Amino acid sequence: MGLIRLIIFGFLAMTVTYFLVSWYSRSVRLERLEKEWDADPQGDDAARTTHIETGMVAYENGFRKKLIWLIYIVPVVFVITAFYVTNTG
Repeated sequence: MGLIRLIIFGFLAMTVTYFLVSWYSRSVRLERLEKEWDADPQGDDAARTTHIETGMVAYENGFRKKLIWLIYIVPVVFVITAFYVTNTG
C-alpha cells in the first residue's frame, strides 16, 4: 500500500513540478525574445509578433523543452534503482 501511495503522490508532485518548470522556462524564453527585439527593432508590431511567434515555435520543438521531461524520468529511475538495491543481496 505504501508503494501505491508513493506512486500516486510522486506522480502528482512530478506533474506539478513539470508544469511550473515548463511555465517558467516558457516565460523566460518569451522575455528573452522580447528583449532581443527591443534591443534591435527591425520593423513594426507585426514584425515583432512574427519574430516572437517564430522563436516560440522553435522553443516548442527544441531540445530545452524536451529536457524538462527529465522531471519525470530521473525520480522514477532513482526509485527503481533504490528499490532494486534495497531488495537484492
